[in-house]
Amino acid sequence: MIQSTDFKNAMSLLTSAVNVVTTVGASGRHGFTASAVCSVTDTPPTLLVCMNKASRSHIHFIENKILTVNVLGAHHQQISNVFSSKMGSDERFKHGTWTKLKTGAPILEDALVGFDCQIEQIQEVGTHTIFICRVVAIQQGEHEQGLAYFNRAYHHVGEMETA
Repeated sequence: MIQSTDFKNAMSLLTSAVNVVTTVGASGRHGFTASAVCSVTDTPPTLLVCMNKASRSHIHFIENKILTVNVLGAHHQQISNVFSSKMGSDERFKHGTWTKLKTGAPILEDALVGFDCQIEQIQEVGTHTIFICRVVAIQQGEHEQGLAYFNRAYHHVGEMETA
């Protein structure tokens, strides 16, 4: 039997993009930092987003049925830390400049890319919920470096900007 800590240690070696996933509804704006985001298909454009059921904002994503995946650039390490902290939802959104697209879920104006989504399917697996999300709008930024997470640390990927 594979132990949870062994699995977590092995998964720390899987490089992943850093994202802030947000939603909005009657109970306000909510968001969390996520690395478990991936493409499912391009026809129709669909993403998969995983969220820990123990997260205090979990219920809001279930109720709102919308979310935006904000793919973070190299300059967003602080925002990643804010959205993975114990800080309250209102306080989190004081960091960064936020706007909205089609669903109304908060999108970071200077994200590498923002995927505005309707949650179409919800599946619970162990400690997490998997959201299958139809992309309804995309906003692409102009930065050339992404923020990745590998071996429990942030790394910058992509081309360096030249002065």
